[in-house]
Amino acid sequence: MSRSTRRGTAHLSAHLSRVITTAALAGLLVAPVACHNGPQPQNDDDQAEVQEPTTLDVMNQGFPDMTIYVVQSGQRIRLGLATGNATVQFVIPRAVVNTPATQLRFIADPIGGSRAPVSDEITVSPGDHVQLTIPAA
Repeated sequence: MSRSTRRGTAHLSAHLSRVITTAALAGLLVAPVACHNGPQPQNDDDQAEVQEPTTLDVMNQGFPDMTIYVVQSGQRIRLGLATGNATVQFVIPRAVVNTPATQLRFIADPIGGSRAPVSDEITVSPGDHVQLTIPAA
């Protein structure tokens, strides 16, 4: 190979390296923009469903304070304390009510008491408002 041919080859190699490097950098700069989809549009029905919690209103007409539990598939989950002669609202966790027809029971365990009444099984859907009345003893 002659000296001018080697220079031409070296010049061509250097030029190709710059073109490839420039193309690679341009691709990196464009790639994140091309992959970003932005926030997904939601209609009003989806937002209402997501934001609406499932609640339990407990009206404790008795004097003893009660620890309230929700029971799903045999698993007991503590919701909180319903003080005597008061009404309190609990949010049922989304993990408990995650299908349109979830079967639930509620337990009212009196503080310092021995009996813990259990409600009948009811069907609850996400966003429902359930009411539980504990009568005076």
